[in-house]
Amino acid sequence: MPFAESLGVRISAASPQEVRTELDWAPQHCTAGGVLHGGAVMTLADATGAICAYLNLPDGAGTATTESKTNFFRALREGTLHAVSRPLHVGRTAITVQTELLDTTGRRIGHTTQTQAVLTA
Repeated sequence: MPFAESLGVRISAASPQEVRTELDWAPQHCTAGGVLHGGAVMTLADATGAICAYLNLPDGAGTATTESKTNFFRALREGTLHAVSRPLHVGRTAITVQTELLDTTGRRIGHTTQTQAVLTA
């Protein structure tokens, strides 16, 4: 994913059961107040969830996000944002993924639930 890569998203583990990624806090990814921008947080969640969905696709299928909802619980002002995605439902036409967003100490920054369409030829 070129956009996620350009932002600095890194994959630390990936399997159909769980995907882990991270994104370092950086001033260019922040709001005026030095808080990691919600768009950067959501990019990490979307990319991580999409990888998880992709790893659960049948052979030859593709995927696209059809729905995504993020709850923000606290701000990230330093360190690294960690994302952990796990499938909630793997179906024939859709895959729903849950992503936890955590700071370096393991405190929950946010939570994303997204649905990915299963695209077959």
